[in-house]
This record gives sequence, C-alpha cells and structure tokens, in this order.
Amino acid sequence: MMNPVNRIAGIDYRFSNPGLLQQALTHRSFGSTHYERLEFLGDGLLNFVVAELLFERRPKATEGDLSRLRSRLVRDRTLAQLAREIDIGQHLRLGMGERKSGGFLRESILADVIESIFGAILLDGGYQEARRVVRELMDELEQSLPDPDDLKDPKTRLQELLQGRGYELPVYEILAESGADHIKRFQVECRVGELAPPAQAEAGSRRKAEQAAARLMHAQLLNQFEQSDRPGRQGQHHHGQQSLKDSG
Repeated sequence: MMNPVNRIAGIDYRFSNPGLLQQALTHRSFGSTHYERLEFLGDGLLNFVVAELLFERRPKATEGDLSRLRSRLVRDRTLAQLAREIDIGQHLRLGMGERKSGGFLRESILADVIESIFGAILLDGGYQEARRVVRELMDELEQSLPDPDDLKDPKTRLQELLQGRGYELPVYEILAESGADHIKRFQVECRVGELAPPAQAEAGSRRKAEQAAARLMHAQLLNQFEQSDRPGRQGQHHHGQQSLKDSG
C-alpha cells in the first residue's frame, strides 16, 4: 500500500503527519475517518485569518463592508474556485457512489476540503504556519475583490440611500401570488411614501421580487436625487409606476 502523500502542489506546506492530510482529503462516503471535524476547525481558522487580512488592508472599510467582503472570500463558490486552481479534486478519497456522481467536481465538497486542509495544517504545524498558508492562498483573491458597495444587495442599497438622506425605510407589499407551488410567481410593490411612485416587480420567490423592486426604486431615486442636487434645479417627482418581471 502506498504511503500517504505529505503535500499537495499549490499549497506551500509539507505535513509532518501525512495521515492528517489523508484525513482532510477523505469524504465520509469513503470511510469513518473523514474530514468533517477538520473542516469545522479550518472554517473557524479561515474566518478569523480572512477577517484579520481585511482589517489590515482596508483601514477605512466599515464593519458592514468587512463582513460582506469576508463572506465573498469564504463562500463555497470562492473556495471551490481555489480548489480547482490547485486541482484538489484529483486527490479526493470518495466512496464509489459519490465518485460516480461526480463528487470530485461538486462545489460544496471542494470547499469543505479546502477548509479541512487548513484545519489539518493547524493541527500539524501550529497556528502561525496555518495562518501563513491561508493568507498566501487568499491573497490574490482578496486583491481582486469588488468594491464593497457592489456586494450589497438591492434592498440594502435602497435602505442606506434613504437613511443617508433622513427618509423613512421602504415598505414592501405582496400584490399577488400565482401559479402552482413549484412554479409560483410573486408580484411585489416597493413604496417610499410621497418621495417617488411605487416600483413593482415579479419573480419566482418573494425575496427575488422584493430585490428586483428595490433595484428599480434605487435607480429611480438616484436619478431623482441627482437631478435635485444640481445647482439651480428643484427636485421633481417623476410620475408613472415602474415595473419589472424577473424570469427567475
């Protein structure tokens, strides 16, 4: 039987105890000694080290901005992207059923394994080594992050726009629901009092419909505020209701 490998190309760390790396690469479908406890440990480490990294590099970012940026870096999609770049999939130990169903490509499994490897490094080499590895792997991803405002969902952007100018928060109301449960459609209206006409949107879930209506209202108010902020111009309310249908 081959000895367990003690390192993975793309991760600058060599294990003193290769068994830890082997465990970090083992899915529960393969055997009883699998990566889930290491994943728990690595998840905590990753969240702290990424928080530290963002705190250092973005001294003017608010707590909300830092939280949104960290969420973007530690989400499954980002970690799975990292796992693919260093070809983690080829090293995974999966049960036959999981392997046949393409588990080595599954986003959630790839993300879990990245976290479990971080946890394994923490146990094998200590905090400073684990911190170094996490920071090295997350460095380029952190530098490519979008502006924090671009990560805000439409409802948050609308709320902050209104609060920043001293206005009341928007109100959302479901106007109609239609369709069977599996193809249900929601029509939602977003209102901001007398400030602007209501904005309506339709989507396959209440959340999506509210976000779409908020997006319309945000664009409408931005335009309105820009007009009223121009020297010599009086703010004018634009008449006519906006509506949007979302296929999602």
